[in-house]
Parts: sequence; C-alpha cells; structure tokens
Amino acid sequence: MRKITAHLFSSVDGVVESPNLFQFDSFGEREGELMTEAMDGASAAIMGRVIYSQWADYWPQNNEDFGLVINPMKKYVASSTLSGELAWENSTLIDGDLIDFVTELKAGDGGDVIVCGISVIAQLLAADLLDELILTVHPVFMGEGRSLYDSLEAPLRLELVRSEATPVGNAFLTYRKRSD
Repeated sequence: MRKITAHLFSSVDGVVESPNLFQFDSFGEREGELMTEAMDGASAAIMGRVIYSQWADYWPQNNEDFGLVINPMKKYVASSTLSGELAWENSTLIDGDLIDFVTELKAGDGGDVIVCGISVIAQLLAADLLDELILTVHPVFMGEGRSLYDSLEAPLRLELVRSEATPVGNAFLTYRKRSD
C-alpha cells in the first residue's frame, strides 16, 4: 500500500492560496529540510489543473532544488478541461474519476505519492484517501484568500502526529484523519 501525503503552506487564518504572498520572508533552511523529508520516498505526484499549469510553466526550465525532484517524478493530473498529451515530462491526465484512480494507485506497488493542489487535496481528505496532511503555518494573518477547508464538510477531526517550530517562526504540523 502506497502512502498518500499532501503538504501546504498556510497562513495562521488558514489561507493556502498563493503562498508566495506570505512565505517569502519566513522560509528558512529548516523549512527546506522538512519539505525534503516530507517528499522522501515519493515516486509520483497527483496534481490539480491549476498547480500543474503553474508549475509546468516554471519547473521544466529549473533543474535546481525542487526541480530536481519534481521534474523526473511521475505526475498524474486531475482536470476536466485539459486534454491530449501534456508537455511536462512524465505527466499524464487522469482518465476517469479522481477517487477511483487514487484508490487504485494507493493499493498498487511503488513509492509514496504526494498530492499538490487545493481542490485535489480537499477531495482526497474528504474521501479518507490522504494518509497525512502537512501544514507549514506561517506567522501571518492574510484576512482573505482560499482555504483548504472551504469545500470540506465540517467537522473533520484530525490527529496531530508531529509538530515542530522552526527557527524563523513557522509551525510544521503533520496531521492524520482521526479514526473515531
């Protein structure tokens, strides 16, 4: 069974959209190390259309740091608007239902799977297919912006399995869905 993990940058008030607006001044060496740990063992990524499009425009030309990890990785893209062959190496459109696809992928052989994209993460969390949700909470209040929780049915109980405060003031929090 493959482990399915998602990592998001978040403001204190839960905004996960456009983290470039709030993380630029509070991303240190330890954050990079924790991200590397979170992706260790991953051989594939599941992405939503928006993040795929953003990253496909940037990472193929940047083979440094994160690019060295994500470019060669197998990427599965959930989209109802994209079609045909995808330009970014090792990228494939998910054919059919996302939940069915991930259920089958999780049961198969191979390395762990990371999930990228707010709506895809929310869908997998709601379907109980996400093994871990990792949040790097930045010490900033955004006041507006999209939250991961906007589309989830409440309450959704989580269990904290790891936490660490970083030298630049972020909280690195790892959750699992609570199994009451």
